[in-house]
Amino acid sequence: MSAERGVQTERGVRAAEGCERLSLNQITTKGWTLEEAVRGCAAAGIPAIGLWRDKVAETGPARAAKLCRDAGLAVSSLCRGGFLTAGDEAARRSAFADNLAAIEEAAELGTDTLVLVVGGLPPGSRDLVGARRQVADMIGELTPHAGDFGVRLAIEPLHPMFCADRAVVSTLGQALDLAEPHPAEQVGVVVDSYHVWWDPELERQLARAGAGGRIAAYQVCDWTLPLPADALLGRGHVGDGHIDFGWLTDRVAGAGYTGWIEVELFNEPVWNTPGAQTLETVKQRHRAHVAGV
Repeated sequence: MSAERGVQTERGVRAAEGCERLSLNQITTKGWTLEEAVRGCAAAGIPAIGLWRDKVAETGPARAAKLCRDAGLAVSSLCRGGFLTAGDEAARRSAFADNLAAIEEAAELGTDTLVLVVGGLPPGSRDLVGARRQVADMIGELTPHAGDFGVRLAIEPLHPMFCADRAVVSTLGQALDLAEPHPAEQVGVVVDSYHVWWDPELERQLARAGAGGRIAAYQVCDWTLPLPADALLGRGHVGDGHIDFGWLTDRVAGAGYTGWIEVELFNEPVWNTPGAQTLETVKQRHRAHVAGV
């Protein structure tokens, strides 16, 4: 365990000072197995982890849950469900079944937050309106099942450059439009700094999300330039880019969010850095730019 001073959490991890709400989204240390990531978080004083389904599948949900529980870590979220847009009925049924399984995995892992990346245009389609209608319909079908398992579907809007292939929901306002027909405890939204920082409506939509109790997760990383050839891998450490995290975090807090703050980095140089070194950078940047320590 880390020798840093900190706060003892309910689950048993001594959170490093200033990191009491910090969570490591597992993709940030992509090269680590789930067991390595759990051990790394506990040693670094990071009290929570956001798990990815592919890593969970390597051990099975029951063992993954036990590893986190035995280490004293909270599971802040499960990534990911979604990809709800489909070109035919067979693909739609397959997506629905996969999301039902994801809901049940989240419950077994002990998290109430299943992140949804809703999906882009179906293969060969230019029907953006129809794709968004599919997303709304599928969320409506999944919500009762999520409620049965005590899991909240957390709709994540992605930056518009990912609209064609990953998410036809691009703004926080669109995500809230999808969430609001359903109970707030069953459908919420993800505020991911990388995807929403640019939005001129962001302040108003954060207030709207707060008024409805809809913020299910807050994820942070920075927007750095130049963008790499694969834009998905362009996320930098907090403080390396153009996002004003003081402004954003203040408004997320003002909207009433008091939950975990996940650091989620898709970045080849970060992935090639030793995991323990990455966690130290994550903590330092969290203290300086997010927690205000």
